[in-house]
Amino acid sequence: MKDLSPDDRPREKLLRHGPGALGDNELVALIVGVGSTRADALEMANDLLLAHDGLHGLTRVGSDQLLESGLGAARTARVLAAFEIGRRAFVPPPGERFQIRGPWDAAAYLLPRYGSSAVEQFGVVLLDTKHRVFRTCILAVGTDNSSVIEPRDVFREATRSGAAAIVLFHSHPSGDPTPSEDDVGLTHRLSSAGQLMGIDVVDHVILGDMTYYSFKESRRL
Repeated sequence: MKDLSPDDRPREKLLRHGPGALGDNELVALIVGVGSTRADALEMANDLLLAHDGLHGLTRVGSDQLLESGLGAARTARVLAAFEIGRRAFVPPPGERFQIRGPWDAAAYLLPRYGSSAVEQFGVVLLDTKHRVFRTCILAVGTDNSSVIEPRDVFREATRSGAAAIVLFHSHPSGDPTPSEDDVGLTHRLSSAGQLMGIDVVDHVILGDMTYYSFKESRRL
């Protein structure tokens, strides 16, 4: 970046004009910090964004992939830490328990925590009688086969905790939250099981890249 004029260098540009004036590659370059012998920080940022289909794709990349790209341990840690800070900033602060009044509330609660995941996660949000969250459990990680989730796994957690209702959720690492046939079948199985158990399945939310699919919102639950 030494070839750039001082006003065009990401750090000086940010301080002069604010972070909104920087492109995705410039922001990533600031996180990367220092380049290597083969490329400067801006070139490394461009390579990362190109390899992972832009900034949203980069948020789903794990440490192994970043290390393989040649970032090194220190730069990899900085990139992962920056994205985690961004996610946590959108998580509601501790205090009064979050209440899920509809699909939009469920998405607002879940997306900052589990959206844009590099691996698939399946979990359940446990709710009280007023649909306030008191615990969230991850039941499976790293599988794209929803048939491995059994009703007993879901409702064991719910009954053990005394939950009156639950919200099912899982993430799609592809970023596309469109449900598969397995997702539809599993939703119906768990909804029926919930009726037998006396525990309301409020929704099943599929988390994508900054977006979601709600079975409740789509009137399929």
